[in-house]
Amino acid sequence: MDGGFRGTIHLVPQLPIQGYRKHLSWVAEGAQSIDQFFGKLFANQPAPSYRWRALQFRFVRSVNKHRPSAYALDWTVEYNVEGSLNLNAAAVRETLFHELFHVNDEAHGEWSAAHLRRDYAAILAKCGTHPTVKCLTPYAPNDTMVRGGTFYAFQQNNGDTVHEYAAELAVRYFKEQSEMLRAGKLSKKAFKCGPAENARAWSGIIGEFFSGRDLVPPC
Repeated sequence: MDGGFRGTIHLVPQLPIQGYRKHLSWVAEGAQSIDQFFGKLFANQPAPSYRWRALQFRFVRSVNKHRPSAYALDWTVEYNVEGSLNLNAAAVRETLFHELFHVNDEAHGEWSAAHLRRDYAAILAKCGTHPTVKCLTPYAPNDTMVRGGTFYAFQQNNGDTVHEYAAELAVRYFKEQSEMLRAGKLSKKAFKCGPAENARAWSGIIGEFFSGRDLVPPC
């Protein structure tokens, strides 16, 4: 596959057995955790316009590289047992939620490209041709970094990168709502309480995909 900034990637089928058996457990646990998340968050609430069940999972192994960790298309998630992000159950859970958003975004007519592009482009323009991590930090929805580079949400030469920003924003939604369900408060500043671009992106994504459901108090 053409991996963009990753270069050309050779992927082969790989059963999640023997030394890779842990990945099957992590994927199963992750899918179950996401199902429980939606069950709790939307109990007695309007259902979100979001699909998280009836998915197909395929396991692959990258040859001589450790990227990508996963990718998704047509309600199928392809999971790389050699993916650099797939280190434990919590990391795999985030990876799955990220990829799950991509197929939902596609089902919504590539919503993120039409509705987040202006603010996304403005952030990149504000931070310059070679944006620093320091400049991008207030706008980064999640902490996933490209090794030796920047936030994954802002990594260029990675397809239409506004889609990755949106998927990382969905992961932030998952993390913040999970913390609110568990603890009733956040341990750090809410994403929507940052720059105005953050608040607009947050409002847009929860309105389109999550029925406007947000347990985080107003800023």
